[in-house]
Amino acid sequence: MNAFLPVHFRSALPVLLLFPLLFTACAGSPSTAAEDEHDHAAEAVHGNEVALTAAQVRAIGLVTGTMEKRGLTTSLRANGRLVLPPDKSAEVGVLFGARVRNVAVHEGQHVDKGQVLATLESLEYLQLQQDYLENSANLKALSADLKRQQELHDERINATKTVERAQADLAVAQAKQAANAAKLRLFGSDPEKLTAQDVSSAFTLRAPIAGNVQHITVTTGQSAEPNKPLFSIVDNSGLHIDLNVFEQDVARVHAGQQVVFGHAGEPVGRHTATVFAVNKAFESDQQAVLVHAKLDDNGEELLAGMYVDALIMTDSTSAWSLPDDAVVSNGDEHYIFVEHGPNTFAMTAVRTGASELGYTEVTPMDPVATDAKIVVKGAYYLLSELTKGTGEHSH
Repeated sequence: MNAFLPVHFRSALPVLLLFPLLFTACAGSPSTAAEDEHDHAAEAVHGNEVALTAAQVRAIGLVTGTMEKRGLTTSLRANGRLVLPPDKSAEVGVLFGARVRNVAVHEGQHVDKGQVLATLESLEYLQLQQDYLENSANLKALSADLKRQQELHDERINATKTVERAQADLAVAQAKQAANAAKLRLFGSDPEKLTAQDVSSAFTLRAPIAGNVQHITVTTGQSAEPNKPLFSIVDNSGLHIDLNVFEQDVARVHAGQQVVFGHAGEPVGRHTATVFAVNKAFESDQQAVLVHAKLDDNGEELLAGMYVDALIMTDSTSAWSLPDDAVVSNGDEHYIFVEHGPNTFAMTAVRTGASELGYTEVTPMDPVATDAKIVVKGAYYLLSELTKGTGEHSH
């Protein structure tokens, strides 16, 4: 038949026959590439599942475990500061004007109760000793006079009112002597041991409590003014925490609960304390009450006035739990990865609860067997694979 075709038509035929073949080849290539790409992706991620090779499992150090029934404690966050009770701090001063003869301690020094802080001199103290000794001598004379007047009265030689006057004079002198003795004790002097040879203008100022000297406001030779603190002493062994707990949480707090806390620059769990009292009235400037907790440990770095962040351990519960690393978050949602097949892991939504000592309470939103294998290390990597290009995720 070709023999009857014109020459120019015979030469064009091969070209025309190639068009359908080229069209078929070009139309088929994109489809094949897309299918290959889809098959490759399906091997790694399908829906909410991630499939890994054995090599990938080893590379990321993936580890599985099971849920555990653990006793967990829910906590209440609160803030406050370290404070000292009134009997663990002291301001030491003088009742009368005096001059400082010498200062026996320095700031920061530890002192025992009764230890000498300073020696001072006072004319008032000198006069008080003189009055005490003079009154002591007068008491002896008045006592002897009363005895004599009583004997005369018994012999009906003097009147009753004479005896009564002698009794009144003695009573007045005794009262004055008692007052002078009390004043001498305020100076740290023992009036029972005072004699004329012991009279001095110098007296010592002593520490009323054991602790550390916080402030000294006088120097040698300076005049000390009455009722002005010369020394401040603090005993940090009595430190406790005052925590602010707001109205809605007050019912959850009671004496005996444990507290973990830390001051600025420390983790919250660095120190521990125990609640010993809860105030029964709100603070004047806010709807909160003070919760008082005694320190279980009293580190040297803890000082009165430090602000602290704390967790009050409120309620205990027994719950299914997983290590913290097993629970990952994507936005406000929390997930775990459950093994559904060899090296295949499905993301499952969970509700989280109490957290303690590296474990978190979990409640799966879909049924999960208690013996199911769950990713406890490497869950963050699986979440990254599922959320590539879909939004933020966190751990």
